[in-house]
Amino acid sequence: MIILNAIFPIFALLFLGSLLKNFNITNETFLRTSDKLVYFIFFPVMLFWKIGSSAPDKGVSINLCTASILAVIIVYLISSAMIRLFHISNFQAGTFSQACYRFNTYIGMAIVMNTLGESGIRYFGILIGFTIPVINVLAVSTLIWHSGNKGGLGQNLKHLLTALISNPLILGCVAGLLFSNFQLSFPIFIDNTFTLMTAVTLPLALISIGGSLTLNGLKNNTKVSFMASLLKLLILPATGFFLLKLFSVTGIPFKAGMIFFTLPTSTAIYVLSAQMNSDTQLASAAIMLSTLLSIFSLSVALLI
Repeated sequence: MIILNAIFPIFALLFLGSLLKNFNITNETFLRTSDKLVYFIFFPVMLFWKIGSSAPDKGVSINLCTASILAVIIVYLISSAMIRLFHISNFQAGTFSQACYRFNTYIGMAIVMNTLGESGIRYFGILIGFTIPVINVLAVSTLIWHSGNKGGLGQNLKHLLTALISNPLILGCVAGLLFSNFQLSFPIFIDNTFTLMTAVTLPLALISIGGSLTLNGLKNNTKVSFMASLLKLLILPATGFFLLKLFSVTGIPFKAGMIFFTLPTSTAIYVLSAQMNSDTQLASAAIMLSTLLSIFSLSVALLI
């Protein structure tokens, strides 16, 4: 029942998003607009509000974030070795690499909200605030390296720094942490405004994700997308589990960490692959396959 109560609502909204798109009730314009609203406004506001309204955790988040970042780096190194071992082409390498460790933030927040409540939201928000910069550096660096258009060091560093300092999710997390550390509180009218704003965030995000899921490319990229899903949904959670234990992370932070490790691949890998001359068909296949298989990985995480 715990698994059903936590996972069913998320996949029901994903399915609804797919149905709405197939019946032409939504379209590409709606999905793009929804993505922008969630990414640039609603989700950063949610992170700022949830983290900012919580009490500081006296260092627990440091161990959680350290263990999570180390797990991501280990899987990144394994994925780099697999690119060479399985002779994955330069055109697919950047997309494959991203699919092994980038995570779907919106599905994660929805599951955390359903299972761990306000305290879990804070830990998960802090976790993604620290891991997103690392993941962006790894993803963009790999895409640049395999694109054949490496450019100058200064140009590449500028691209990375711009991506980091302009990321609204990072800004929302940082602002929330600063607000929380000053032990301030939101006035009731601001609190009520944020309540209304954030109520639309996750349903809109999940419907948008469901509408963007497609089977295109899965037939021709089954092997590579399956390898990426194996790293993302099995190797990363196993590595993360042992590192969380090693760093003595327990309770709600441990649960938030395990949910983080078992999430499907982020839909953002498609956009970044398109921007940096990598395989968008593989991106679509990896997103679809990992989303379907994440039902099992998330179920195991919730049981643990």
